[in-house]
Amino acid sequence: MITWNNLDKLTSYQELTKTNKVKLAEVMSGENGAKRVKNYSIPMAAGLAYNYAAKQVDEEVLAALGKLAEEAQLTEKFEALYNGEVINTGEKRLVLHHMTRGQLGDAVEADGVDKRAFYVEQQEKIADFANKVHAGEITNAAGEKFTTVVQIGIGGSDLGPRAMYLALENWAKKNNTFKMEAKFISNVDPDDAAAVLNSIDVAHSIFVLVSKSGTTLETLTNESFVKDALKNAGLDASKHMIAVTSETSPLAKSDDYLAAFFMDDYIGGRFSSTSAVGGAVLSLAFGPEVFAQFLEGAAEEDKLAMNKDIRQNPEMLDALIGVYERNVLGYPSTAVLPYSQALSRFPAHLQQLDMESNGKSVNRFGEPVDYVTGPVIFGEPGTNGQHSFYQLLHQGTDIVPLQFVGFKNSQIGTDVVIQDSTSQQKLCANVAAQIVAFACGKEDENRNKNFEGGRPSSIIVGDQLTPQALGALLAHFENKIMFQGFVWNVNSFDQEGVQLGKVLAKRVLAHETDGALKVFSDLLNI
Repeated sequence: MITWNNLDKLTSYQELTKTNKVKLAEVMSGENGAKRVKNYSIPMAAGLAYNYAAKQVDEEVLAALGKLAEEAQLTEKFEALYNGEVINTGEKRLVLHHMTRGQLGDAVEADGVDKRAFYVEQQEKIADFANKVHAGEITNAAGEKFTTVVQIGIGGSDLGPRAMYLALENWAKKNNTFKMEAKFISNVDPDDAAAVLNSIDVAHSIFVLVSKSGTTLETLTNESFVKDALKNAGLDASKHMIAVTSETSPLAKSDDYLAAFFMDDYIGGRFSSTSAVGGAVLSLAFGPEVFAQFLEGAAEEDKLAMNKDIRQNPEMLDALIGVYERNVLGYPSTAVLPYSQALSRFPAHLQQLDMESNGKSVNRFGEPVDYVTGPVIFGEPGTNGQHSFYQLLHQGTDIVPLQFVGFKNSQIGTDVVIQDSTSQQKLCANVAAQIVAFACGKEDENRNKNFEGGRPSSIIVGDQLTPQALGALLAHFENKIMFQGFVWNVNSFDQEGVQLGKVLAKRVLAHETDGALKVFSDLLNI
């Protein structure tokens, strides 16, 4: 039987707080460090590996984390989730994003349909549509092929799909699977839509409107912006637009769209990259086969998340170490540092994924918690970040745990040898050096040049960023965040915190304001 208890009520958590603190600079130095790097590693899907040698853990801490995983029933709670129990207590909904890429357990029926069959059906419809667009069977009014796809959405309808597109764009070009350029319109700032529309040939563009409810203000505003541009170009907007929405939304059966593909209430926006939300734009951009490979990598990683042994479950261990850093060591934030330009927007996606999921101060039952929960997430690609905010990471007053991601090989393969090494080798040398520099530091009599070290990091490393590797990487972090939510006893699958500002914005636009809200409205000339 599953029980949902606050973290501070767990005996294993109290034991964890009493473990000896690991002196990272010591354990990562010399031969001890070499052994840790070899031993503290867990295989992931698609040839990736999660290495936690530079984390502040040892056998004592790992044993305590294993007890915490067992007492918090992490495996059982994940099993309940993928078998269709109502895990999203705030909205009284199932949580089924895993089912978009495979079935881990029992068949799940909701709304009178088998949900795995429903998601597969939508993927097949998207694949068929994309193939017809690529073959020239679906064209613009002049019978000409579409060359550009533009996604209109915000939040999870933008951040995840945009990050995934950018991650695979160069890989697809190198591997001859690049079909259409993709652009994204998200911000209600008119400069966003105007800039995108000015950069494309609208006559040869197909637009994907993404809104589960069909009522998202920013998205519908940008849709009107796009329809206006199409009309001004003498084009029929209904011949250039498709919708990704729920079957019950006003967009579902509208004649304003060439086609509609469906999502449902059981997949939150930030978890929707493997649903039709990511499927439509990625299948149009790269082909359905590439999207299928992406799903395959995610499905394989999900299977690893089922393992009860934290030493064989990379996302569970990553989650537990994060809880230890947040709640025992007191670290307030985490930096995501991909040493891959292709992952330039991946930290932004993880920022939403993590902070919107676990940025909660009440538990699953609406009761205040007496401990900290989700950390602040930020990041940039290396090596750019090294010349930006690494100063604070190395010598600042706060210790910030670091999550590196690196690949042995580049996607495009074009490189140059300078000073006896390639650019890719220089990139990899930098990430290896940073891990050791953060962990071990460097003593100097000049305090300004002294590095204390003891700054923890982990790295996910692979051969190359492929569709399968990207799927595995995405699933790793989705599952990590889920496990942390379970440990903290919060509902990681609603996001009430984004609602209040929306409500007040509508009041401003309706001129129903008073007090400070009225003064700010006047200040902004609304």
